Amino acid sequence: MKLYFHPYIRYKFLNSLFTGIVGGSVFTIYGSLSPSTFSIGGILLALGLMGMAYLYHRLMVLKRFFIFSVAAEIIMLFMIGYFLLFNGHPLTALIVYGAYQLSFTAGGYLARAETHFARKARVMGWIDVAKQQGYLAGLLLSYGFYKGLEHFGISDASMQVYLLHMLLFPLELAIVMYLLKAFRVK
Repeated sequence: MKLYFHPYIRYKFLNSLFTGIVGGSVFTIYGSLSPSTFSIGGILLALGLMGMAYLYHRLMVLKRFFIFSVAAEIIMLFMIGYFLLFNGHPLTALIVYGAYQLSFTAGGYLARAETHFARKARVMGWIDVAKQQGYLAGLLLSYGFYKGLEHFGISDASMQVYLLHMLLFPLELAIVMYLLKAFRVK
């Protein structure tokens, strides 16, 4: 298996664009959750990150990096789909929170593995610049999106977040596509 950095950099840009766009929406989604849920979630996240760290010596293989990357993106895709289908259901906030916690658990390993496989400072710099550009663009787009909805009289935060997730689904599909292009079997 080989990692191709040009499609990977595009993937990282889109992945960070997603993160920037979705950032503020979680506060609306998580509104129904008890504060103790975040404590339990944080404990589980810390345990998950620690468990992953114990396995780094076995996980620093390109194929596993690919599998974990795809798994994290598929979790996000399913989470968005679930949110769109069951937005009003009380369990939705917990499922969205759980999906993000799973993604963050994998993300700790993925950040380490990315550095391991990029190896060259110049490539790591390109990846980090693409990530920051994507994140900044996502924040700007989400701000413009919310202000545009307000301009058209849609000021209910729950409706705004729901409409935002309608745009996130095709974005996540594009993210998965670029991720798959970045890894190829030799």
